[in-house]
Amino acid sequence: MATPHIAAEHGDFAQTVLMPGDPLRAKMIAERYLDDARQVNEVRNMLGFTGTYKGVAVSIQGSGMGVPSIQIYASELFDSFGVERIMRVGSCGAIQPDLGLRTLIIASGAGTDSNVNRVRAGGHDYAATADFSMMRAAVDAAASAGIDAVVGRIFTSDYFYHPDPAENERLAGAGFLAVEMEAAALYGVAIERRKAALTLVTVSDQLITGERMTVEERQETLDHMILVALESTRALS
Repeated sequence: MATPHIAAEHGDFAQTVLMPGDPLRAKMIAERYLDDARQVNEVRNMLGFTGTYKGVAVSIQGSGMGVPSIQIYASELFDSFGVERIMRVGSCGAIQPDLGLRTLIIASGAGTDSNVNRVRAGGHDYAATADFSMMRAAVDAAASAGIDAVVGRIFTSDYFYHPDPAENERLAGAGFLAVEMEAAALYGVAIERRKAALTLVTVSDQLITGERMTVEERQETLDHMILVALESTRALS
């Protein structure tokens, strides 16, 4: 059942996959949170792991950075390995001034400057939205853990270094909360295949004020995000 980018067998992946961009973060999540974690993919060093969390099977698979990369891995997981749900867990840059560092955002939808979803819709605008059951489970998990979370739209950019300095101001005026690089593509892949997807992102950079989290703050805050992801996965199972 191996694909060009995932050398695994059918059954190696759980039905729910958490997907950080960094494969080393996937390794860290598996080692820190999962019981009986085993590595199931290492092609191109894009590491994947499967284990259990409180008795529930869950996988962690790196996605790489950007729309093309997450689209490849999400497509292969859905198409070839029996995966039903993918939850992106990553960081973002806030573009609304009232969103401080460490804010957890549950992305109800994602706009993008990529063309991938317009291609899916024959050139029309595309509503790249999260799965409602996954989103509701994440909201409930955050509330139960006493973790403040904001629900709203984010923007998936093809640019990490955007050539137009006014871009973030325009996006903020359009109501987007933050900028990242993968969510819209993940939602498009899932909708196309009648699967489920959700994105959780933590504000690591405030693009309006210039604030950035320290290494220690990143680790603590990402722990909160992973807790919400895993608890919502347990509820969905």
